[in-house]
Amino acid sequence: MRDPDRTRQHHGRHARRRHPRASRILDGSLRFPSVGANTTNVTLPTRRRSPRSAADTRFVPLPHPETRSGQPRRTGVELEFGGLAESTVVEIVQSHFGGTASRDARTHFVEADCGTFEIYLDSAIGKDAPDGSLTARGRELGRAIVPLELVAPPLATADLPKLQQVAVDLRHAGVTGTDGGLLLGFGMHLNIATRSTDMDDIYPTIRAYALLEDWLRGSDPIDLSRRILPFVDPYPRSFLGAVAETEVMDFDALASLYLQHNRTRNRGLDLLPILAEIDEPRVREIMGDEKIGPRPAFHYRLPDCRLDQPQWSIAYDFNRWGVIEAVAAEPEVLADLAAGWQRYHDRWTTMRGDWRAWTNDYLRTREFWHWEGRG
Repeated sequence: MRDPDRTRQHHGRHARRRHPRASRILDGSLRFPSVGANTTNVTLPTRRRSPRSAADTRFVPLPHPETRSGQPRRTGVELEFGGLAESTVVEIVQSHFGGTASRDARTHFVEADCGTFEIYLDSAIGKDAPDGSLTARGRELGRAIVPLELVAPPLATADLPKLQQVAVDLRHAGVTGTDGGLLLGFGMHLNIATRSTDMDDIYPTIRAYALLEDWLRGSDPIDLSRRILPFVDPYPRSFLGAVAETEVMDFDALASLYLQHNRTRNRGLDLLPILAEIDEPRVREIMGDEKIGPRPAFHYRLPDCRLDQPQWSIAYDFNRWGVIEAVAAEPEVLADLAAGWQRYHDRWTTMRGDWRAWTNDYLRTREFWHWEGRG
């Protein structure tokens, strides 16, 4: 268990500091329709271009591909889907990663050189029931709506294309994705390792995500069932407002703010694993026995799992996450977005869609992203 006092001392060298409203907020072509004030141009360097299409399977390296200790940052991937037996998934994983298969009452395992893959029905019902029992049969009946889950170990970016090939083979085997039924709501979770547990490496990314969450949701809307179900709710506006007006936070300030506004795992970006990694007793005091696995990783839960669609790829959403990190890496851009949000929020005549359109234009003009939606 970590020493909370030592943790707070390590992460507390920055006081919570509010940034002044930027004197210039983008060029006139990107202002909100109701705002007529003159602004000056913002000149930003040309950046890496992310794929234009979800069919592109290139994994663009993260802006900071290594941890502070010089190790490659790894990404764990969780895929939810239906339509296949666990044994079929095991065979497909082994065809690309090798390894030895085993199982217990609930979970199938593939022990590979890169780590352990787990395949299981994502339900606590009958998880320890023996095969053939009445409880186990009830669990099997739930397969119509309960997803099968493939949990990959943290993989180096260079190994992610092999996982994409697993996804392709699952589709060829007849997998069902989130579009396969009204109540399915299948998602893909990415667990992207942080550079460190220092707030310099964590808070800018959280701030960038909060400011761009509307863009992520609007430029390529998630499946209707996942919008209705309460598993990936957006951050409350009160949390976004506090983050937008605060340039720097230490751990104490962030933990207090997040746990005040987000007492749930069900967010598009779940920060509880990171907070628990740094100070688990503090998180448990608020969250109790909630299922939280402490780890130094951004738990990005927003993306759909559309395994049954030929144009879908893991790389697409990995690269959209890369946009968040690219924005986080440039303080001037973060300041522009934060000032833009404050300006949007202060105008009575704007609507929520205005902010989404504004951020989309900003990212496209600054060449952070060049794809404006599917369909």
